[in-house]
Amino acid sequence: MYKSKRIYLYIIGFVLFWANAVHGQVRPNLPNSQTGVGYDSQGRPIKKSTDSLSLKHRDANEDSITISFKYFDSSRINFLDSSINDFRRRYPVPYTYNDLGNFGTATYPLLFTPNMKPGWDAGFHAFDPYMYKLEETKFYTTTRPYTDLAYMIGSKAEQMINLTHTQNRGSNFNFTFDYRFINSPGTYRNQNTSHSNIRVNAFYQSNNKRYGAYLIYILNSIKSSENGGLIDEKRLDSLTRGDPFELLSRLGNRAAGISRNFFNTNVATGNQYNTSTIFFRHYYDLGSKDSLVTDSVTYKLFYPRLRLQHTFSFTKYQYSFRDYVPTSSNYSAYFNYYNPLDTVLFKDVWQDFTNEFSLLTFPEKKNLNQFLKLGAAFQFLKGQFDTSARSQFSNTYLVGEYRNRTRNQKWDIEANGRFYITGSYVGDYAAYISLKRILGKKIGSLEVGFQNVNRTPSYLFENRTSFPVTLQQDLKKENTTRIFANLYLAALKLQLSGNYYLVSNYTYFDNFFNPQQEGALFNMLQLSGEKKFRLSRFFNWYAQLHVQQATGNPPVAFPSVLTRNRLAFEGNFFTNLFLSTGVEIRYYTSFKPYNYSPFTGQFFYQDTYSVSNRPDVDLFFHFRIKSFKSFVRLENVNSFSLGSGTSGAGFNKPNFTVQHYPGRAMWLRFGFWWGFVN
Repeated sequence: MYKSKRIYLYIIGFVLFWANAVHGQVRPNLPNSQTGVGYDSQGRPIKKSTDSLSLKHRDANEDSITISFKYFDSSRINFLDSSINDFRRRYPVPYTYNDLGNFGTATYPLLFTPNMKPGWDAGFHAFDPYMYKLEETKFYTTTRPYTDLAYMIGSKAEQMINLTHTQNRGSNFNFTFDYRFINSPGTYRNQNTSHSNIRVNAFYQSNNKRYGAYLIYILNSIKSSENGGLIDEKRLDSLTRGDPFELLSRLGNRAAGISRNFFNTNVATGNQYNTSTIFFRHYYDLGSKDSLVTDSVTYKLFYPRLRLQHTFSFTKYQYSFRDYVPTSSNYSAYFNYYNPLDTVLFKDVWQDFTNEFSLLTFPEKKNLNQFLKLGAAFQFLKGQFDTSARSQFSNTYLVGEYRNRTRNQKWDIEANGRFYITGSYVGDYAAYISLKRILGKKIGSLEVGFQNVNRTPSYLFENRTSFPVTLQQDLKKENTTRIFANLYLAALKLQLSGNYYLVSNYTYFDNFFNPQQEGALFNMLQLSGEKKFRLSRFFNWYAQLHVQQATGNPPVAFPSVLTRNRLAFEGNFFTNLFLSTGVEIRYYTSFKPYNYSPFTGQFFYQDTYSVSNRPDVDLFFHFRIKSFKSFVRLENVNSFSLGSGTSGAGFNKPNFTVQHYPGRAMWLRFGFWWGFVN
């Protein structure tokens, strides 16, 4: 961890040095709201549009900002989201996921979501929603420094801090800093979490537009205590002191007592995952020059036709489970695991070095959104499982990609593939193609696509690991085919989508330590719909519905129906006040959920325990004044019970998401998001 912090300081220093170095080279006159010149999606100067996003300065001056961003490896321009009706857009865990009953604990999706990435994979994904990811990195273009600050506090000292700062140093250099901190002691014994995420990214383009470079540094630190579930969850409605912490858990009972101090990040019994990534991509373009003449300035243009591109990435993964105060009798009684030692420790450390060289061609001179990419990459992997066991191997794979977003913006074609030709993962591949058509502003859009992935099961299944996994030999490659379609009807404000999966050799766990592979082919059909109903001038109903069905009896846990509905009173009042308040209800049908192994961080299939939960009911009050957004939420009011036996009425009937793991009872959250110009 200390090495990761040093790397972080080196990256910050490098970015600041780079910013100062290029500042003297860039054009001093950045187009802003005072000029008539802006930039189009190709980066070429044009007459400035009047419909770009503007945010008022926090001191009420008339300064304005024009800001947009592109996701990493995407050419589509996006703008900041100022909506306030959906809290989940700013919450790390989607509403389609369940956790173990506390913010920051392991999660699993309620919608079937297979792993669609070929090649090496460590196999630890239960905490993915809390991590910064390379593909979600945003590269901004802004006329003024911009900061977005967010803070959330909830019951039991739960809190989340979000910070984003971005600024341009001239028109051809931008850097962004993201930070997030999540801490939640939780309601139940030994279930505290503490996560921190840091991301620094920058983009530079030379004055002649021939050379460009991207830099991304990501650090994720995940700490989650594991209690293994409650020993006797039936006592939830008959607590003597009214505090669920008095209930004993299967793990961690001898650990230090739970603390409401949000600075406490100790994990005596639980999982700690740390990942750090350095990603650097640079390119050099060959092409033709041009110019744009305005009333007073001549702008030099450059149209690339051939691009030479090199990408280097290094990622270090550290996964561990530790129990410094184990109770051996609990290990054997509840998990069938016999531990004669005073300390339990499982730890895997991986290092991934990848170099990729590519050629890109741009067939159409004035459309950088159309290109063909061909390349090859070499990957070196090194793993360490304990003080003596090590593993290292390499892979070579080919990559190809074609994108074409037509100049009239009506057609959007994307096709890409990856094929492993040598190494331990030879034969793995991924193929993807999608076609999108804009049918008109008043009609909407239609997208159809196909995806097929052939992949080696995740490394954790192979038993060459420190974690207690039963040996499985001759596992075959998983093959997953996905056919999908998305239809948006603007006039009806209706979004329809569908996914059809065809899966063979599906790999999964069927108990705490034992991996299995499903030999039979099975398919899964998912249909989804989303619509906004305008009930009156100020009342809106937001409805989301998911239906899924599988053939046969595959080892997959999923509800047949998942729906979320928000009934909101909302509108614009007193010029600058935007209000959205109402009730949010999430419901899914009865099903047999996954069980959870705290030792391997895996949700595993079981077919003996079912849940039939009440709908999750939340009350919310959200508002926005200019760029300041705030919220107050009273969640899980459905946990109210009149009581029975010795217990009285109260919020003591939480839903269960996993066997022995009760969810949150009534929960209060409030906080704000504030975007301001520096």
